[in-house]
Amino acid sequence: MRIPIRMISMATTFFWIFLIVFLVSAVYSVKDVRFDFGEPQIGLTSDNKILFSLPIIIDNRGYYNIGCFNVTTEILDHEGFMITRASTFIPVIEKSRQAMATHNVTIDVNDLLQNSQDYLFNDTELEVHETVGIKLAEVIPVQASTNLSMPWGAPLYNFTLGEIEYAGFNGTHMTATVPISFENHASFDLTGSIQMRMYNSTNILVSEGQTTIETPQHAAYSGYIELNVPIVSITGNGYFEVYFLTPLFEFGPLVIPYG
Repeated sequence: MRIPIRMISMATTFFWIFLIVFLVSAVYSVKDVRFDFGEPQIGLTSDNKILFSLPIIIDNRGYYNIGCFNVTTEILDHEGFMITRASTFIPVIEKSRQAMATHNVTIDVNDLLQNSQDYLFNDTELEVHETVGIKLAEVIPVQASTNLSMPWGAPLYNFTLGEIEYAGFNGTHMTATVPISFENHASFDLTGSIQMRMYNSTNILVSEGQTTIETPQHAAYSGYIELNVPIVSITGNGYFEVYFLTPLFEFGPLVIPYG
């Protein structure tokens, strides 16, 4: 049986009208989709990485399901080196329903230090690229992205060794006291130890020692390391090798001259 051309035309017109109405209503329904973001939290993972957690609530009050909700965060250093990337995905958010997720982003401080030690000693900024995508009515892809900067506080800001103070120990050795100071500008507490090796002007290792540190975030540290130095090895100048051992990172040697 042949279908009249007029009926084919009417069917085609009806299809396009239906599709247009569907698309318009789906796009219009986005006004009834609400995104709520909870208070960001900063902590540590079990393998000692910095963890940023952002709770997200999607309230779909629209006419259709939402599919493929995805939020992706990329953090880069000032040279464009990728430090970390994380995504959170929800396959379907049904109409008249809520969905909850937590967007987690981790930073390995050792990855930062691969490119530059400045992240330990100088405040700076990291580049953040955020992308959010959904499929309205599980069909129409919608995506938005933005770039922003995130401040980075150095955990060892203004790290300084003070003047060496010598005191008698016995007939062959002196006690050398080396003052240490810095400010923890980071968003995490800094715990661990500082190890020090002392070399004289002839590059001979004359002594070594260490001290523990427990410095809360946004607090200053002031302490010292005592070294037992042979009197015959003491010279007017030389250098220290400083090593930092913490659960979050290990770094060294930092070479600092004295004298």
